[in-house]
Amino acid sequence: MGNAPMVEMRKITKEFPGILANDQVSFSVNSGEIHALLGENGAGKSTLMSVLTGLYRPDGGEIYIEGKKVEFSSPKDAVNCGIGMVHQHFKLVQPFTVAENVMLSIKNLKQIYHLKAIEQQIIQQSEAFGLSIDPKAKIWQLSVGEQQRVEIIKLLLLGAKFLILDEPTAVLTPQEAKALYSTLQKMAQSGKSIVIISHKMNEVLENTDCITVLRDGKSIGTVRTNTTNEKELAQMMVGRDISARTEKKITSKEDKIMSLAEVSALGNNGLLKLKNISLDIYEGEILGVAGVDGNGQKELAEAVAGMRSVKQGSIFFCGKDCTKSGRKKRIDLGISYVPEDRMTTGLVTDLNAYENVALKNYRKYPGVFISWDKVRSDSEQLIRKFDVRLASTSNPVKMMSGGNIQKLLLAREIDSDPKLIIAVYPMRGLDIGATDYVKRLLIGESEKGKAVLLISEDLEDILSMTDRIIVMHGGEIMGVVKPNETSREEIGLMMAGKRKVDLHES
Repeated sequence: MGNAPMVEMRKITKEFPGILANDQVSFSVNSGEIHALLGENGAGKSTLMSVLTGLYRPDGGEIYIEGKKVEFSSPKDAVNCGIGMVHQHFKLVQPFTVAENVMLSIKNLKQIYHLKAIEQQIIQQSEAFGLSIDPKAKIWQLSVGEQQRVEIIKLLLLGAKFLILDEPTAVLTPQEAKALYSTLQKMAQSGKSIVIISHKMNEVLENTDCITVLRDGKSIGTVRTNTTNEKELAQMMVGRDISARTEKKITSKEDKIMSLAEVSALGNNGLLKLKNISLDIYEGEILGVAGVDGNGQKELAEAVAGMRSVKQGSIFFCGKDCTKSGRKKRIDLGISYVPEDRMTTGLVTDLNAYENVALKNYRKYPGVFISWDKVRSDSEQLIRKFDVRLASTSNPVKMMSGGNIQKLLLAREIDSDPKLIIAVYPMRGLDIGATDYVKRLLIGESEKGKAVLLISEDLEDILSMTDRIIVMHGGEIMGVVKPNETSREEIGLMMAGKRKVDLHES
């Protein structure tokens, strides 16, 4: 590992109206190092990396690349200095091939170009770093993990020596995540520098050399990975002790709350997205749904919630056939729904907190007109009970942080005293403190006898919070397992399309 920092940021300050996003942050990464950037939402991680990639100009501070002071006026300047970033949402043209997408980013591409030569360069980079990819394949034909490899190859062919990856394993199976880190290790060994922006502490502890923690726009410190642990990092991130891992005590099956029999449903594109799904959910049980995003989990949640009509099959809730019932009827039956997209489906962001609370239960207020004083007092009681932090209940909810928006949504859904709570990616994008709160809340509700259908891409959460796990791939259930009788590897293979019976035969 080299001694001189490949990249050094000194006392970087970046201010937006009313927010000091980076407050004199110093950050350096050596050549051949994998360096993690940890911190809660709003800690300033993305802003700092946006300064480094030329998207923002700093209000103060200096950047040095290999000892030379630089000033970036655009992302192009950063690319010319060998800095590249793989964003959480990939920037790829779906109908184009891998080679055509790579071509789009090549500097000084001549009017007459040789596609074969570009394909050959892709194959060379693929082989050098274990990024197996077919340059002739169209992007839409590739898995999420393969699309991520295309983004990395694009940067390598641009001559990137310093790579930043934003939440790189958020949508990968455990096997794909392992393969990605193996690739990053090879890159580091070849002298490249890697920065990982991540929420996944266990992954960071396993795969990095150094960790820098940001909190409230300030750098709290940098530690060598092999000298720290989860507890110390959590303390640095939130400024207080986060208690031991939240785990659920496995419950025995009691009364059946809901049954799905041979349920199939179409996706938004008119194609079959759910195929013959049969499952039962029991009182007091948290049933986890694992799978790579886009394999029918969203459609399953919507079918159970009454947001998506069923093409065939039947749904029974507390013994009643509700297959054809819409959302309103299922609310009345006691089915709460916390959707994946809290900012559009869950809440109306231009409305304020108490208006959003009233969206679900306005029918219970007597009379033709809504009593806004009653709505306001009920909402304020709810906000106190669920510890939702906000400047004013009269402000639009879009002014709240992601964690508090999620708390408000959960407060509204849980306060209606449902029998079943459907929670779709409820911890996605939340910082460690808000994640801990949501986990405790859902486990607490299940201990009161509520059934919870938990859809999450985070296997740690699924394994620690659930009584049973169904694994989905291609709109089908690959297997049903208990968290204490399975492994991450077994779940990962099912997420990739292997049925549970095949696993035990092979």
